[in-house]
Amino acid sequence: MRSESATGLPSAGRDGHLRVRDGYDQDRSPIYYLIAAAPLLLRPGSWLPESLQPLLAATPFLFFGVMLGASLWYVARRLYGNAGGYIALALYCFSPAMIVNVAGAQGVGEMGAVWGAFGTIFTAIALAHTLYAPREVVLWNWRRILLLGLSLALAGGNQFSLAVLALVILPLMLWVAPVRPRAVLAIWSAAIAVAAVLLFAGYFFEPGLFWRGMAHARWFNFEPAAFGMSFSYRNGLQQIFLGSPPLMIAAPVALIAYCRGRRIRYFGNTAPLMIAGLLFMLATGGPNFPGQGFHLTLLVFLFVFVGGVFADLIESRQNQLVTAGICGLLVSSAMWNLWQLWHV
Repeated sequence: MRSESATGLPSAGRDGHLRVRDGYDQDRSPIYYLIAAAPLLLRPGSWLPESLQPLLAATPFLFFGVMLGASLWYVARRLYGNAGGYIALALYCFSPAMIVNVAGAQGVGEMGAVWGAFGTIFTAIALAHTLYAPREVVLWNWRRILLLGLSLALAGGNQFSLAVLALVILPLMLWVAPVRPRAVLAIWSAAIAVAAVLLFAGYFFEPGLFWRGMAHARWFNFEPAAFGMSFSYRNGLQQIFLGSPPLMIAAPVALIAYCRGRRIRYFGNTAPLMIAGLLFMLATGGPNFPGQGFHLTLLVFLFVFVGGVFADLIESRQNQLVTAGICGLLVSSAMWNLWQLWHV
């Protein structure tokens, strides 16, 4: 995206939020800017008071936030029942990081990328589960393949570095459905093709523009030295706990329960934990803007993991203690966030 001429600022003067080389945004495709500019199609200046126009500009972030919350609730409820769904949704709704990004209070909105990343992982898992039925895999799953391609395009189009999830879902799908590797490859290839077409559409089907945009994209932004610095890990944990303070208690308890309880270590809990761990490592090795996007995305997978583990603990012998503890933690977090918003 040729955003340098629009902003008038050199890449080094944007604190990592916009990195431009030869006039092209190195971190995002035009899909990000087209979505952000969608409310302008309504010409708000002609009918909306000037004081309310910033609210209209934030509608894409609000839309993605609502859709991500609905997706989170649906996935957690299907995996863990109502208890897991409510816990994950409560953590999401009262997360300061999610509130700030949904409100569009930051200069760079990441909710489209986060929703796309979340959809990529769990749509891929759902697709892999369907392969145990003896059907023609591509034709019968065409709706899910389109959804997976759309999720990949949203994730990679809003943040190029999240395109790494396209590589992650392949072994994940093979893990879920090892009995049909050829079917997995067919579905994965079809979804990649759909995502590529959608990304190409973001460049208005201009081959030259698309090629230059891809050539200037920074798909990976690792600094190996960061993995040898304790500050990188402390900063990563700080970002997680600032983004969702209840995780300071809930995440360690969930990790201990996961490690000690064999009944809890099943695929539904393991998959989101593995993805969250991978995103944490990517965030540690990719500072500045890519790291911020990874941190926000891993929060959602931590919400799913914590919701799943506590849903299992609620069914244990200590169900009353666990229920009281998690309810008290969530209610306290909600009240604290509302108190903070009241005083902003």
